[in-house]
Amino acid sequence: MSAPPAQDLVKQWESEQARLRQQVVEEDTEDWQRSPDFSGLQRVGGVDLSFIKGDDVNACAQLVVLSYPDLEVLYEDSQMVTLTAPYIAGFLAFRETPFLLEALQRLEQNQPKLLPQVVFVDGNGLFHYREFGLACHLGVLSGLPCVGVAKNLLQVQGVFKNEEHQSQIAALQKGGDSFPLTAASGKVLGKALRSSDKSSKPVYVSVGHKISVDTAVRLTHSCCRYRVPEPSHRPTAALENTFAYTSQLQIHESQNEVVSCWTLDGSCSQEQTLSLQFESCRSWPVSGGIFFFLMHIFVLSDAVFIK
Repeated sequence: MSAPPAQDLVKQWESEQARLRQQVVEEDTEDWQRSPDFSGLQRVGGVDLSFIKGDDVNACAQLVVLSYPDLEVLYEDSQMVTLTAPYIAGFLAFRETPFLLEALQRLEQNQPKLLPQVVFVDGNGLFHYREFGLACHLGVLSGLPCVGVAKNLLQVQGVFKNEEHQSQIAALQKGGDSFPLTAASGKVLGKALRSSDKSSKPVYVSVGHKISVDTAVRLTHSCCRYRVPEPSHRPTAALENTFAYTSQLQIHESQNEVVSCWTLDGSCSQEQTLSLQFESCRSWPVSGGIFFFLMHIFVLSDAVFIK
């Protein structure tokens, strides 16, 4: 009796993760990483893939490159994508990496001088079931140093969100304080970091590729104005700005004409649904920030992107 297709896929993906895991470099490889103030680091990147609420197939893949240490936007890329790989816990990278890698490849082809020297990934690296999360996957395939920064604790390898963990969080007094995430084997898989004085909730930092955990933690802290590092925060904030803007706009397509309708309270008289259809997604500069204008949106109100 043959194994179910999902079981076959899991075995295939486990084998691929094990193969690529051997290529992960858990040490500092760049001169700027060894500098106390990261001298020589000029460009930091962030990638993210955000899903439409109620839709686990259509998403917006984003890449932002910021200057360092000023953290000003140098480059942005946003593309609507359709995911085909199924979601299976522990194998998120097989759904998301192809689109994030394509964004980096577009940048390298079109504006190679803006290629980031390090990439922040909204997810885990070594802090993973098989020590090969999204940040590791993208790092190995792109060849770039990558740092995984997760907002929620993945309870794996003997690390649990228990009383001891909560007491360790409470002991983080200021931005930059951290404690190790130690597996049952004794290996440190990452660190919980209080990234800002303004937030008592930690982020969970782990090595993706070509960087040490201590350097990853220092760099993450240096890129944080609030809880989440700016290269990871910018894409999410941009989408939030989009829907703050588009909640007041409804676009209808009729005989190849696009008609816009504005209301002061953000409501529309037309029947609303939660479905969205996109052809493309492009960025436009707006005073005070950047928002992504989603073209050919048939219904916008009540729609949000989720993580």
